[in-house]
Amino acid sequence: MFYRSVGQVPPKRHTQFRKPDGGLYYEELMGEEGFSSDSSLLYHEGVPSAIVDSRIWELPDARTVANHPLKPLHLKPHELFPGKDWKAFDVVTGRRLLLGNGDVRIAYVAAGESSPLYRNAIGDECVYIEDGEATLETMFGLLQVRKGDYAIIPRATVHRWVPTGDGPLRAYVIEANSHITPPKRYLSRFGQFLEHSPYCERDLTAPAEPFVTAGTDVEVYTKHRGHGPSGLVGSIVTYPTHPFDVVGWDGCLYPYTFNVDDFEPITGRIHQPPPVHQVFEGYNFVICNFVPRKVDYHPLAVPVPYYHSNVDSDEVMFYCGGDYEARKGSGIGQGSITLHPGGHSHGPQPAAIERALGKDYFDELAVMVDTFRPLEIGEAGQQSDDGAYAWSWSGRGPAG
Repeated sequence: MFYRSVGQVPPKRHTQFRKPDGGLYYEELMGEEGFSSDSSLLYHEGVPSAIVDSRIWELPDARTVANHPLKPLHLKPHELFPGKDWKAFDVVTGRRLLLGNGDVRIAYVAAGESSPLYRNAIGDECVYIEDGEATLETMFGLLQVRKGDYAIIPRATVHRWVPTGDGPLRAYVIEANSHITPPKRYLSRFGQFLEHSPYCERDLTAPAEPFVTAGTDVEVYTKHRGHGPSGLVGSIVTYPTHPFDVVGWDGCLYPYTFNVDDFEPITGRIHQPPPVHQVFEGYNFVICNFVPRKVDYHPLAVPVPYYHSNVDSDEVMFYCGGDYEARKGSGIGQGSITLHPGGHSHGPQPAAIERALGKDYFDELAVMVDTFRPLEIGEAGQQSDDGAYAWSWSGRGPAG
């Protein structure tokens, strides 16, 4: 990302920077890809390496099973948190795994409680807010998040989710084993957003001032690599002083938010392919959003998608607003998630094609993840599967 400087930093990096009492602040470089990519320098009041305890954190169930026999799926994650159950959960320990592979995991949570301090030491997280409001407290400062926000949280950032609304904070969580960035084709070789990009630097919100908090023997729930399910394990690491002791930082690596309402859709006379909807990318996956937009204006245009076999990808669609035209008649509703696996030709419900002819605007909102390795099904995916979606195009299943 582009360079930012927040709070107090010395005029020259890696030089003495002293506190009012004469002691030194402790400089930490947080950087990607072995000192060869983006980084930031953070200035701590305490020693960032100091710990006084570490014990096992039993992670939420991360086991997966293969999508075999091969079927498209319709998941209903709202049913995982019925009634007022959301009040007892937080965004970190309450998230439940829907789908995953060796590159990315997709989870869902409805939360009402504040989370513990949390650090994902495996990869970046992209958290899409389906509904609700929260304060995202981080070692870089505060971010206010709201409905429609993507929160991009770099690997190893200590942070905490604090819901602030009256209703549930509904979060669609994309956990990468890599970094999550804007698509390279949107950026110049120096990292500036180009003119054809559907969003730019002005649309991104980053922490504006330090958030310094006092504390002793502070626990941080840490997810890291190990021999657990999906290669994940957890530890609760205790620090003698609070990790939110950063008086200033500068650099190009930090958490930020982007609201889906600020995505400017790219349209054409005939149907445009999904890459025009792309918003972020990670290793072996991309993230796209389908937003309300004017649609195809050729006089003989077919506005809904053509049937397609994207043979290298599994496609996951999260329907989070409006009325998704191509899925009418399939049982898809607000909060639905579909998996269209590689090897299955997918597209609109048959009746939706004729019904869409002549339309010039779609009021729909969906977040799509395309993965380049097959996805397996997590415990929450198995529990929330409607069991009937695969037969919705033909109108009948194996029972006839």
